Amino acid sequence: MSYKQIKWMILLIPTITVALWEYVRHQFFLPYISMNLGNWLTPVLVYLVSITLLTQLFRILERIQKELEQERSAKVQLEAREQLARELHDGIAQSLFLLSVKAEKLESERSSEQHQQNVRSIRKTIHEVNRYVRQAITSLRLEREESQMVKSNPSSLLKQIQFMARDLRTPMELQWDLKDQQLDDKEKVELIACIREALTNMDKHASATAASIRAAGMSNSWKVVIKDNGTGFTGDPFEKVNKFGLRIMKERCEEMGWVMNMYRQEAYTIIEIRKGAYA
Repeated sequence: MSYKQIKWMILLIPTITVALWEYVRHQFFLPYISMNLGNWLTPVLVYLVSITLLTQLFRILERIQKELEQERSAKVQLEAREQLARELHDGIAQSLFLLSVKAEKLESERSSEQHQQNVRSIRKTIHEVNRYVRQAITSLRLEREESQMVKSNPSSLLKQIQFMARDLRTPMELQWDLKDQQLDDKEKVELIACIREALTNMDKHASATAASIRAAGMSNSWKVVIKDNGTGFTGDPFEKVNKFGLRIMKERCEEMGWVMNMYRQEAYTIIEIRKGAYA
């Protein structure tokens, strides 16, 4: 319901109520209700109708205001991510490319084997850092696109996961019984980001030959399980150096009030993301 509709309802309904009451009173109740009593009943009736109407309308206004605040907050976050991606591209990524060119030039100017080895090591490091920066840029922009896709097409969650699975080298089995209506827009964006990070890590580091994603849930609780037969890990994966993606995933889940677990079971690595008490 728009603000214009609400405004006209506030203006018209009490007026129509008074008109109908006066007509009914004079046509049918005049022999039974005195003029003075009728005059007293008119404002009481208008008051009751107004309270009933305005209570519902204010609830609608509060809901609309809350949705606007959420949209505004999400827009600010997405704009900040886009700005960060732009700065990474225009600053660090460009500088790394320039350093790579200079290293190649330096390599061609000297013939010492040790010198050549050092230069190759520098070039390798630069290329690695450049790759990670570009992945960060892609990740930031993908999250913006995913958020916009969710808002424009709320039923696209499964389609996005299928799209991500097609880009993996690892064969993926997908069993998705989680209904779109069980998550709001923000939950969908955050869940997609977590799943994408988990799949990216698996594809880059696990050397897995088989993997699966399973999701199921009820009205207020659900669980997503990502499983692969890759090389796995030892110790606490969230405490390892340079495992920023995993720590960000865990922080995302904590901010949303979800529970995230990552563990080894037999020959499999399992990541669980759970909301509520769904078993």
